[in-house]
Amino acid sequence: MKSIKELTNLKGKRVILRTDYNVPLDGDRVEDDSRIKKSLPTINLLRKLGAKIIIISHSGRDPKNSLLPMAKVLKHSIPVTFITSVLGAQVDDAIEKMKNGDVIMLENLRSVAGEDKNDPSFARGLSKHGDIYVNEAFPVSHRASASIVGIPKFLPSYAGLQMELEVKELSRALVPEHPFLVIFGGAKAETKIPLIKRYLKDADNVFVGGALVNNFYKAKGLEVGKSVVDNDAKIPKSFLNHKKLILPDMVVVSRSRNVAIKVEDVGPNNQILDVGIPSINRLAPLIHKAKLILWNGPMGWYENDYVEATDELVKLLMKTKAKVIIGGGDTAVFVEKKKLAKHFTFVSSGGGATLEFLSKGTLPGIKALK
Repeated sequence: MKSIKELTNLKGKRVILRTDYNVPLDGDRVEDDSRIKKSLPTINLLRKLGAKIIIISHSGRDPKNSLLPMAKVLKHSIPVTFITSVLGAQVDDAIEKMKNGDVIMLENLRSVAGEDKNDPSFARGLSKHGDIYVNEAFPVSHRASASIVGIPKFLPSYAGLQMELEVKELSRALVPEHPFLVIFGGAKAETKIPLIKRYLKDADNVFVGGALVNNFYKAKGLEVGKSVVDNDAKIPKSFLNHKKLILPDMVVVSRSRNVAIKVEDVGPNNQILDVGIPSINRLAPLIHKAKLILWNGPMGWYENDYVEATDELVKLLMKTKAKVIIGGGDTAVFVEKKKLAKHFTFVSSGGGATLEFLSKGTLPGIKALK
């Protein structure tokens, strides 16, 4: 990828900056502003170079969602003008009046159907706003949308600082140091099976917890009761007795929230809600010996406060001298909320994009910048 670090003078140049401000909201209040904060170094560099910055982003799947709450948060750090359109005379007029170093933010890209459909005419229309395009939206760079892969066809295109950092740090897990430990949790088994296959080959050990492990128990013929299972996911038989695969032998179920039981004792009316602490503690020697650790997905149903196993895992990871990469999504949210990100080598801002990059080594948004 070409990086904005290659640029030295942008005075008078209009830069279209694609960010990912698709952040959780409570009404009109931003609950987690970490993605907004991570875009600030790129924005400040572009301002320092004299660029006129046009920020484009999206909010959720509803075309009626507005980016105004995100603009208000951004305004605490830099002066920004919010424009209630994506295309048209209002946008053209605002851009015409910009001075070097000015920043404007356009309304939700998904308010226009051409964004998700990667409509070339919409991408061309967006490209006319600027002279240069910068992708600072790693979390959506696995989507072949107009603002991710369409605009680069019409403008010189570069990676932002956070985008470049994501690729650099996640690439550690593509050519890893050994011993290399991978820890998977959360759900979405169908998405993670290709990664498990990869790391059963490339890692020294792969631990599977969260709702994800229920699929493995079921494939082994064990009772999972009313536990969450991805019925679309098929666990290959070659996984089940793989010498590198580690499954928890103790779990917390609905009948005994604070007491771990053996997996073999789960009944038809139980629901597995967390990994048993003894199973997490058995990871301690592997965590201690590892040089690189990749972790994606909480160990339990953390939305309902089943966080004991995840908390215990975090404590172990904070003690290791290994490089620890947090693979985005719910895991990153968990770590950011507890203000623990500084204790780890890298916390990815991506979710699905992180998983796809780790699986394929690239993304549509990265290819578009080459």
